[in-house]
Amino acid sequence: MAKKATKQAKQLDELFHDTLKDIYFAEKKILSTLPKMAKATESAQLRRAFEEHRDQTERQVERLEKVFKAIDKKPQGKTCDAIIGITEEGAEIMKEFKGSPALDAGLISAAQAVEHYEIARYGTLKTWAQELGLKEAVALLDATLQEEKQTDDKLTEIAEGFANKRAEAA
Repeated sequence: MAKKATKQAKQLDELFHDTLKDIYFAEKKILSTLPKMAKATESAQLRRAFEEHRDQTERQVERLEKVFKAIDKKPQGKTCDAIIGITEEGAEIMKEFKGSPALDAGLISAAQAVEHYEIARYGTLKTWAQELGLKEAVALLDATLQEEKQTDDKLTEIAEGFANKRAEAA
């Protein structure tokens, strides 16, 4: 009777690569979603924030491609069910609250769900890159992590500045 081949235990570098593919897919999905959100909003300020974040997201995708290059891997995405679910919720808000005073508050909520997911992913990837000694990747991932936090803060300012009040007053 032949012995079964023992399965090689997966290592942190494989987990890093797998999670990198996940966030790459997520960023590409977000790139296709942001213009829809910008079009749906009733606020010029929120529209600008979504448009600026789309431009920022393009640069973040380029950074991810540099991280793939740093680990000698081809840039490719892996379906991320979490981001699909989050963006579907955003689409549902756009549909259900179209023309409503609560629309912008809902769009901000959906966008912040995306930001919080990205903050979690980039924070983890940065920590793993440090553990793996990937100095270039650490710097690239940290730059994006800081941008995601700034975007989240900007969305909070817009929500507290007018969107939530408008949704409530109506």
